[in-house]
Amino acid sequence: MKRFLPVIFLLAVTLPAAKAQTPSNSGKLSDFSFIEGHWKATANERTIEGVWLAAAGDNMLGFMRMMNGDKASLYELLAYEQSEQGLVSRVKHFKPGMLGQEEKDKFDQYNFIEATKGRVVLQKQGEELRIVYEKRSGNQFAIARGNLQEGKWVFKDLFVFNRVK
Repeated sequence: MKRFLPVIFLLAVTLPAAKAQTPSNSGKLSDFSFIEGHWKATANERTIEGVWLAAAGDNMLGFMRMMNGDKASLYELLAYEQSEQGLVSRVKHFKPGMLGQEEKDKFDQYNFIEATKGRVVLQKQGEELRIVYEKRSGNQFAIARGNLQEGKWVFKDLFVFNRVK
């Protein structure tokens, strides 16, 4: 028994630390409830209109239409799903004419990092890119893009949406 004490001690000390460093994917679809509805963002000649449906079962669905003037430039389909990997956001992009930008069975996947009231952080699978959904007021939320700079995440707004009434 004496010869196993150092091993037991080492396990007792290192296992809690290893568990604390492992990101837990405990996100819930309800973390996204603040984006439900019809939203619009504008910047110069560009208009982004988005609709997010309420969560149902194990998923929530959203779609966006991006316009330059009065011409469509991009469509985006967003599926937020409770999966075996935890909460994920899967995104497909389409050019006008419904021409898929990703291959048939491919999509961008963003994995849940953390959530607080009115804020959800996701990270693109395989990349050091984060996306934040952040409630700014009852009638406004933003989607921001984050990159790692000098060891810190720096975010810049992509879209600031206002509720369409």
